[in-house]
Amino acid sequence: MHPAKSSIEVFYNHGVVSTPSSQPAGSQPTRGFRMQAEQFWRRVTNGLELNQLWNQFQVDARSSYRLYSKDIDASRTEGISKRKHWWNVAKQLFWAILEKLSPARRVVLLVALLLIILNPELSWTNKEGTHLIGFDLRLWGGLLMFLLLVLEVADRVIMKRDLEIAREIQMWLLPLSPPAVSGLEIAFATRPANTMAGDYYDVFARAGAEGDNQHYLLVVADVAGKSIPAALLMATFQASLKTLSTTPMCLGRLMERLNHYMCASSQSGLRFTTAFLGEYDPAGRTVTYINAGHNPPILRRALGAIERLGVGGLPLGIQEGSSYQTAAVALESGDWLVIFTDGLVEAVNERDEEFGEGRLINILHGGAATSPSKLLSRIMVEVDLYVGSAPQHDDITCMLVKAA
Repeated sequence: MHPAKSSIEVFYNHGVVSTPSSQPAGSQPTRGFRMQAEQFWRRVTNGLELNQLWNQFQVDARSSYRLYSKDIDASRTEGISKRKHWWNVAKQLFWAILEKLSPARRVVLLVALLLIILNPELSWTNKEGTHLIGFDLRLWGGLLMFLLLVLEVADRVIMKRDLEIAREIQMWLLPLSPPAVSGLEIAFATRPANTMAGDYYDVFARAGAEGDNQHYLLVVADVAGKSIPAALLMATFQASLKTLSTTPMCLGRLMERLNHYMCASSQSGLRFTTAFLGEYDPAGRTVTYINAGHNPPILRRALGAIERLGVGGLPLGIQEGSSYQTAAVALESGDWLVIFTDGLVEAVNERDEEFGEGRLINILHGGAATSPSKLLSRIMVEVDLYVGSAPQHDDITCMLVKAA
């Protein structure tokens, strides 16, 4: 019989290290510990790999830096030494963090830091000088920091739950899939930068301005800003558009009425909305459109020529009584119409370089023979590959329309 060899088992994927054991390999206690350790690690990491965890940490760190850096002036004043400059920056960072907390939690944080940094000790001795009991207050400082963390996490969980409910409500305002439109293939997708988004897209039927055959509205809009304020204005835009579209008015009049409603809730133009409205007539295979300050959609002809749809006027909500010009384009078989928000072409990588319209057009040329759904998936993948681990700064929405 050969003596049992002790060994060190390293489980890299799960970050667990087991020390040499006298138990035979594969024994029940070892397997039990291994399973418990693996279950614990999976529960902590949600099954993510180490590289995924690192990428997630980088994204979180950049988001936190952007949050605090807005309150920090890192420019160095002439005549100030480097040491004093960085001390001033550190003070600004400290106050930027402290002021994000409630007053009560600020006091808890300050007390905890004092206990940890100053390291005070309390002890009692009897008359003979014998040490009876002592307290290391660093432990209590650590417990206060843990208490503060628990309170902040509780706030985050409550807010996240409310935001998830709000997001579900917002998703009800957006179509799950495009309707069947004679002569067109349509695909669309959106990706919010935060839980709530300020982008809007839709394709729906309405009667023509003269009450004639059924037309279809192609809509993509982008509210200035992100998160909850932009989402609320997006809901206002959606409700106004749906209501006005039930009346047989021309596209120009529809846009003017939309502008009237958006001016009432735009905070004097601070919360404006860019929008592209196209009205497709299946009988004539034409799109009458208005571009209200939106990124000009790209019209790729079947032979590869590129046109931009930029006729229109000011963004909605800036100026009451604005007028809007209309234009029309005819769609022929093989033509592509790409309607997008600025979050797509302005997506930046880690070097702060934008994705750009040039890359979007190249992808469009390369996938002109495919379907809109496949090309849309390719666009989103290409954006992801280009951006890498850089955080998403703005909502991304794209609608692809192909003339059959």
